[in-house]
Amino acid sequence: MIEVVDLYKSFKNHEVLRGVNLKVEEGQTLALIGGSGKGKSVLLKLIIGLTKPDRGKILINNQDISKLRGKLLKQLKERCGFVFQGGALFDSLTVFDNVAFPLREKTRMKESQILDTALSELARVGLSGAENKYPSEISGGMKKRVALARCLVMKPEIVLFDEPTTGLDPLTGKAIHKLIRDCQKSLHFTAIMVTHEIPAIFPLVDRVAMLYNGKIIASGTPAEIETSQDPVIHQFVHGELEGPISIQ
Repeated sequence: MIEVVDLYKSFKNHEVLRGVNLKVEEGQTLALIGGSGKGKSVLLKLIIGLTKPDRGKILINNQDISKLRGKLLKQLKERCGFVFQGGALFDSLTVFDNVAFPLREKTRMKESQILDTALSELARVGLSGAENKYPSEISGGMKKRVALARCLVMKPEIVLFDEPTTGLDPLTGKAIHKLIRDCQKSLHFTAIMVTHEIPAIFPLVDRVAMLYNGKIIASGTPAEIETSQDPVIHQFVHGELEGPISIQ
C-alpha cells in the first residue's frame, strides 16, 4: 500500500530525512517511533502530499505521489485521512458540523445523507448525544474522538495519526488507542501512527519502525523491536538514560 524509497527532506540547511526507506502493507497498522523533533511528523506530511521531498519516491499502490500535480494529487489525497496531534477541530462549529464538514466540502451528498452519515460516525466513536456540543464544551478525549470521526467519515483507505493521544491521561489514551484499533479492524484501512506511547502501543499495532538520525534503522514486529539488542533501539524502547542516544 505504501512504500517510501530513499527519501530526503531538508529545511534551509537542516537535513531532517536522510534516505528513509519504509514499507507498509495493505491493512496493516504501523507505529512510527523515534525522538521528538526528529522528522516523524515531516514524514507523515510527505506521505500524504502536504509537502514535497527533495528527492526520493513515495509510492501509494505503486503510484509515485511526489510526481503528481493538480487533479491527480487531489484525488490521491482524498483517499487518505490525517488525524492531527491537537485534533484541529473548528471551535466555531458543533461536534456534528465538524464531522459533517468534509462531506459538505467534498461531496454532493444531500443534507439528509450527511446527517445520517455523520451521526453514524459519531456513534462509531462513542459520541452519540454529543453532536450539538462545541469543542470548548467537551473533554480532551472526546475531542480526539471527534477528530477520528471527521477523518473516517470520508472512508479513507489510508489514515495517518500524528500522536493521537498527546495531552491525555493514561486511561483515556489507552481507550483512544483501542478505539483506533477497533476502527481499523472494522474498516480495514492502512495506518501509520506516530507515537511516544512505548511500549504500551505495541500490542495494538502490526509493525513498528524506528526513525533515528534521519533514517529508518529498524522495522519489524512489536516483539522484534521490543527485544532488539541494537543499543540505540534498546535504549529508546526501554527508556534508559544510559546509552548511545544523547539526552537533550
